[in-house]
Amino acid sequence: MSEFIPLSVPNFCGNERKYVDEALEGAWVSTSGAKVGEMEECIAKYVGMPQAVCCASGSAALHLAALTAGVKPGDEVIVPALTFIASVNPTTRYVGAEPVFFGCDETATMDPDAVEDFCANQCELKADGLYNKRTGAKVSALVLVHVFGNMADMPRFLRIAKDYKLTLIEDAAEALGTKYTEGELAGKFAGTMGDVGAYSFNGNKIITTGTGGTLVSNHPEWTARAKHLSTQAKTDLLQFKHDEVGYNYRMTNIDACLGLAQMELLEGFIEHKTARYEQYKAALDGVKGFSMLPFREGTRSNHWFYSLLLPDRLERDDVIARLQAQGIQTRPVWSLINEQCDYGSCDTHAMDVAREYRRRIVNIPCSTDLTEAQCARVIEAVLAL
Repeated sequence: MSEFIPLSVPNFCGNERKYVDEALEGAWVSTSGAKVGEMEECIAKYVGMPQAVCCASGSAALHLAALTAGVKPGDEVIVPALTFIASVNPTTRYVGAEPVFFGCDETATMDPDAVEDFCANQCELKADGLYNKRTGAKVSALVLVHVFGNMADMPRFLRIAKDYKLTLIEDAAEALGTKYTEGELAGKFAGTMGDVGAYSFNGNKIITTGTGGTLVSNHPEWTARAKHLSTQAKTDLLQFKHDEVGYNYRMTNIDACLGLAQMELLEGFIEHKTARYEQYKAALDGVKGFSMLPFREGTRSNHWFYSLLLPDRLERDDVIARLQAQGIQTRPVWSLINEQCDYGSCDTHAMDVAREYRRRIVNIPCSTDLTEAQCARVIEAVLAL
């Protein structure tokens, strides 16, 4: 068999070992080391926010986002159906809220037309917020996911959130480095435009700390509360006093060492991934019925994942198996969340495009060290299908 080409793997080619060794030599390995604070400052500076709170995972950051946003048991939360389930569990079930699922537009991010129609025609706006006419529940928040590093339509969603008194939570787990380059939001990074945003540093993300994540917010008091909650809500370190139920959600010093080294490489990773995406696009887009899912115009995407849209003549799982047999790892997009766990009875809207993408999209190799030759081999294998 030819050389194995993985879908997406970490790339430790910088100062990771140096910084970790420094932490080990000083015996600072848990959540108390100085590197955690340095990582928070680094992330905040990069995305242009006043403060960041580093967490044990992206899911932890999203849970803290929902808590600090005031999502309450019994509330309804607008969420996408086409995303990883960790976007929905922490922002709804962890806090006792009920999700209302929406499909996507052609970018694979949430459909703003469907969301606006729901708010305008199926809900009632009252002095204290938006209420679902059918259920009577308060619709308190809107969770956006920048799927595969593709920016959601933020100008539209910011207006929807303002008009209908919704808290806007940005799940930028896959979109660190994605930003607007044109228009009213030029220069703004994914995760920084809503009320609160979250990033993930899981092993397959564009930078990784093994696990880990970060929360940022445009409300300083939310950031402060998130940090408090992430450290078990301690009010007295010596006497072990706590003023509310907290969580063991802080990032470790070792993880922060990895993160600082990875942040030094981030812009280079984005440049590399953009070049490989353009190589795929030039060779595959519009050829034999294939197309590459585009990234939103007017943005600089981090190009985290590349999505190949299959022609109708090919069956998704057969394509995945045939490429795997040639040593090329691929995957489908996620199963729709509204069809899983205890979400089957939840309200859904505008699901046609999401179902079509689930059926026809295959994610192809996109590692930050994917070579031009490896990319060419994937192209050759795809065109031979």
